[in-house]
Amino acid sequence: MENIEMNRKAVRLLQAWDPFNMGSEAYDTETADVVAALQGIDHPTELAKRIQEVYEHSYELWIPIEQCVQIAYKLIAIKYEAKCIV
Repeated sequence: MENIEMNRKAVRLLQAWDPFNMGSEAYDTETADVVAALQGIDHPTELAKRIQEVYEHSYELWIPIEQCVQIAYKLIAIKYEAKCIV
């Protein structure tokens, strides 16, 4: 899987996540920030903290870290699949 396809899968996953029930199109900026962070982060907990930070900065709403960890694991799985590590 190429990096472009990995990014597309990550974007679709984040759009479907919709943590604040605002519709999938409400998070374009946050999705881009998280996908960019995914490029350099390999640990789910670190990525989860970054996800929480990104969404909290934009919406001034807090997402429980457990929810962020769940999505982070899925994103890391996409990344590992793209790198054929699985």
